[in-house]
Formats: sequence, C-alpha cells, structure tokens
Amino acid sequence: MSTAAPLPASVHDRRWLALVVVCIAQFMVVLDGTVVNVALPSIQEDLDFSAGSLQWVVNAYTLAFGGFLLLGGRAADFLGRRRLFVAGVVVFTGASLLNGLATSSEWLIVARALQGLGGAMVSPAALSIVTTTFREGAERAKALAVWAAIAVGGAAVGLLAGGILTEYLSWEWIFFINIPIGIAAVLLAFRYVPESKAPGTHGVDIAGAVSVTAGLTLLVYTIVKTRRSAWASARWRCWRRSSSSRCAPRRRWCAWASSASVR
Repeated sequence: MSTAAPLPASVHDRRWLALVVVCIAQFMVVLDGTVVNVALPSIQEDLDFSAGSLQWVVNAYTLAFGGFLLLGGRAADFLGRRRLFVAGVVVFTGASLLNGLATSSEWLIVARALQGLGGAMVSPAALSIVTTTFREGAERAKALAVWAAIAVGGAAVGLLAGGILTEYLSWEWIFFINIPIGIAAVLLAFRYVPESKAPGTHGVDIAGAVSVTAGLTLLVYTIVKTRRSAWASARWRCWRRSSSSRCAPRRRWCAWASSASVR
C-alpha cells in the first residue's frame, strides 16, 4: 500500500473522526473471526452440522479473509481507499444478514466466506486510510497504535460477546449485531473519511488472489480430512500435491485419483 501526498488541512481537521470510523469497522471485522466460536454448539444443533463440517464455519471466513487480503490492499490503492472501504463494509454487513438468516449448513458456510471477502476489503483499506490521513511522525504512530489496539481487542471481545449473545438471545444475533454497526460505519465514512488513491497504480492481480485462496482452501481441507484418511494414504498424497504450486502438472491426475478413491 503506497503513501499518498499530504492531504488538505480541512481533511486533517477531521482526521480523528476518520480514525474512529475505520477503527469501528476494523473492530467488527476482527471480532467476527472469534465471535462464532462460543456459538458453534448452538449452530451445529440448529443447522444439523456434522462434526467434520462444523469447523468450516470458522475456516470459510479465515481462508477468504487471508486469501483476498493482498488483493484488497492493491485494490484500495487502485480504486480508491474510501471507495473500497465502504464497499467492503457493505459486503460484510450484507453477508452478516445472510449468516443470521441461514437455514442450512451450506448457506452459512458460503455466507461466512462472503463475510471474509468483505473483511479482506475493509482491513487493508482501513490501514491505508490511517497511514495517508495522518502525518508521518508522532501523529501517525499514535493513530496506528489505536488501530492496532482495536484490532487486538476485537479478538478477545469476540469470545465474550459470542457467549453473551448466544446465552441471552440466540446465535443468529452474533451476526445481526453487525448490521447497525455496518450501516453507521458507511454513513460516517462518507462524511468523515477522505478519498485518496496511490499515484501510478496499474491494475490488480485478481487471478493471483483467487489462486492463493484456492490453494489455502485445498491445503486446509486436506489437513481436516486426515481425521478420516491416514497421513500416508494415497488420497492424502494426492490432495497434498494438488495444493502445492510445485506439482501443478499433476493436479488433474491427483483430482481424478482422489475422486476414484472415494468411489
């Protein structure tokens, strides 16, 4: 993420309000990485998750978030930091609504992946907004310290919030609670967050981000399936080769061999 030229004085007059807005959104994104952990037993009971697939409620979010994070940073510089930040919050909030309305395990897993994609758009854009809004030196160091503290605290608060919401309301509310926060963040972003782009940026590597995410997903899926297949089994070796970039010519054969072993 590049550092843009200094912003006008009028922008700096509201820089701390912009920091509050991006910190709220970042807190929401980090919180959702852990808030579901306490609610997993209730989710499993209501949506008839199997023991093996339940962990994908967490994995789908984490993999989509990590896989598209680099793409999000590049897109923020290319398309505009506030634009991508707002788009990410909208995607994240909409996915939160879909999660809360989920009636099947497949629906929830897909919506969690979409939520992770929204988070991958929000986080790099938020960090880039902080670094370009505040002058280099003590101001920027203070702003980054606040942003980092919010990010770290969100993971811890997520466990507590997940327990409280599940106990006194229902597991759906761990997602519904994001909706008013997301709407407020979008409205405040248009008012207080400055728009900026990095000069000299050309295009984004969508294919690369998709490839990274697909490889991570396949690798985690392989590790998860070792509970049912031994580490030295032919099926595991095929999945491992498929998730390795050094074995690209063998991927088609491995996929065929894996499906044949299932039969």
